[in-house]
Amino acid sequence: MRSFRLGIVCILALLAATACVSNEKIIYLQNQEGNTPIEEGELISYEIPEYRLQYNDIIDVNIQTVDDMILNGFNNKAMTGMSNQMGNVATQTGGDIYYMTGYTVDNKGNIRLPIVGEVNVKDKTLEEARVSIEEKLRVYVTTELYVKVKLGGIRYSALGEFRRPGKFVVLQDRMTIFEAIANAGDLTPIAKRDEVLLIRQYPEGTKLHRLNLNDRHVVESEFYFIQPNDQIYVEPMKVREVGAGENAAQSIALVISAITALALILNLIK
Repeated sequence: MRSFRLGIVCILALLAATACVSNEKIIYLQNQEGNTPIEEGELISYEIPEYRLQYNDIIDVNIQTVDDMILNGFNNKAMTGMSNQMGNVATQTGGDIYYMTGYTVDNKGNIRLPIVGEVNVKDKTLEEARVSIEEKLRVYVTTELYVKVKLGGIRYSALGEFRRPGKFVVLQDRMTIFEAIANAGDLTPIAKRDEVLLIRQYPEGTKLHRLNLNDRHVVESEFYFIQPNDQIYVEPMKVREVGAGENAAQSIALVISAITALALILNLIK
């Protein structure tokens, strides 16, 4: 009996040691050994590559003439009111406002505008797309013209060890990978933060990139800001494979349950 109890204690101690996830694997933005340290308060400079429109992007195009500005003001109150109504509907139904009001880039790289027809915007920046749309409009509009082109939000997918995985639409122009993770409820304790897989779409195809979120140098990376249609996949650590809990307490609780069940069976056999 004494040897049986000793065996149980050893099993519990071994499981507690192997099931725990160390802080080094969980804490974001560390100054890791072997890398040049980035001190707190130090200015980190980065260049954000200008995004070029791709297939399946949705853009918001706002066109105003002088008459529109006189009637509705510079902010186009009529369009603002309509957008607010659509936004309320989208919020209530879980939909996407710009899916209803924006213009989707088709597989040929075109958007289709009323009267103007098709305008090619693939591989163009938002400013280049604005110029192309304005040039097309000049054929039909002779008065002063104001054209505004914006991305219809940032769409991305979060898969794997997120607390709230799914597909998200965020109505802003820029978004860091940490904002994207926070929007999906953060990562679980057993997520591999040092091997995050970023799947990014390019005009010529798809590329896979590995990111280490534990490393402070990720802030300097070209992947610090996510882009529309990015997919973020996070794998679990080995602790998931052995069926242990997310921490030592959960693992010990599982072992105690198993031992209790075993003891009950042995007692019934006797």
